[in-house]
Amino acid sequence: MPGYRYSDVTPEIMELAGKLSCTGVSDPEFYVKYDVKRGLRDLSGKGVLAGLTEVSDIIAYQKDEEGNEHPCEGVLLYRGYDIRELVNGFISEDRFGFEETIYLLLFGELPTKKDLSDFSALISRYRTLPTNFVRDIILKAPSRDMMNTLARGVLTLYAYDENADDISLPNVLRQCIQLIATFPLISVYAYQAFSHYIDGQSLFIHVPDPKLSTAENILHLLRPDSKYSPLEAKILDLALVLHAEHGGGNNSTFTTHVVTSSGTDTYSTMAAALASLKGPKHGGANIKVVRMFEDMKRELDGDYSDDKVADYLVRLLEKKAFDRSGLIYGMGHAVYSLSDPRAEILKSFVCQLAEEKGKMDEYGLYAKVAELAPKIIAEKRKIYKGVAANIDFYSGFVYSMLGLPTELYTPIFAIARIAGWSAHRLEELMSGGKIIRPSYKFVGEYNRKYVPINER
Repeated sequence: MPGYRYSDVTPEIMELAGKLSCTGVSDPEFYVKYDVKRGLRDLSGKGVLAGLTEVSDIIAYQKDEEGNEHPCEGVLLYRGYDIRELVNGFISEDRFGFEETIYLLLFGELPTKKDLSDFSALISRYRTLPTNFVRDIILKAPSRDMMNTLARGVLTLYAYDENADDISLPNVLRQCIQLIATFPLISVYAYQAFSHYIDGQSLFIHVPDPKLSTAENILHLLRPDSKYSPLEAKILDLALVLHAEHGGGNNSTFTTHVVTSSGTDTYSTMAAALASLKGPKHGGANIKVVRMFEDMKRELDGDYSDDKVADYLVRLLEKKAFDRSGLIYGMGHAVYSLSDPRAEILKSFVCQLAEEKGKMDEYGLYAKVAELAPKIIAEKRKIYKGVAANIDFYSGFVYSMLGLPTELYTPIFAIARIAGWSAHRLEELMSGGKIIRPSYKFVGEYNRKYVPINER
């Protein structure tokens, strides 16, 4: 329309928006009346059982002899292996663990030394993009949102694949491994394009190094001088391992199952999963944590005493501080109760990085909030289970100490989680299941009579 930009919400649209209505759908009583598990959760927040998987499991409760469930310390299993043991394994052997984790999630077994070497070499060979892809797809259309660029890049790769619609297992496995290999490139190059064309910074496009791990390549591609410390690379690798998979019920993985069940191609499936992860309720929580702490530091002005920190946390819950949402970001989880094992593992390495970066004062503030927040939440809110720091509480702090731009926080989540998405896509295809189609209860008005247009 003349006089309006593409992104403008015009007066006409505002008028039409006023006609939108969902009175019955928004009424909480209807969900109780019809026993609808809103958000596929029961009243306590526990997810409805919607499928079977062998990829991973989350344990947050234990049953007593009478069959009653009680909150317990959180456990995360990858293919039956406790995440703590997996991490201790590669950390004690002073090597990177993400490539091994990808192999385990895809194939269900830990790789031998030769298996891991061959698989890592395969990923390195696939860590390349089609000719002129960076110039024509990424640099020519920079975006302020890296997740949108990543999704666009994934969908565009469909056009370069002569067997894009072949959903046989070997072909899908090939596509998944190629996407696992190229996600870091698309993500970092998307940021470089944004940084240059929108933020006015110098443009750096480094070529991936086949000798480096995924974590090392991310830092190599991102930094102008390609330099990083061994500790930086190891902690980023650890973060990738901890984010690689988290049960079949999280929003983006469930999306992967739903879209895969329709029989569509791998590129469309992964783009749908990316769209889910982009949502701030899913993949963007660690950004909220970082910004909350920035606000907290401004408000407290260097006084990090227990009383001052506690007062700020209370004001958060009372919607009087930060974004007035009433949330203490990074606290609590949809599944875990007493603890998030990923947060516990990452926490043990945060102190080392904070010491290397000269951020021990800030680390002390994080530790204090982690100690005080659960107590304050328990006092101020009615909760059905324990509350503890989740992985987002620490991952944002880690990424900020690594000098990663906030624009890449969620793409890095995607770089890790595509390993789990791939395992679940392959599992859904192998299960031979029906298309996923839950039902919705109609709560609108019945038997409405059609009125001729001239009589309305």
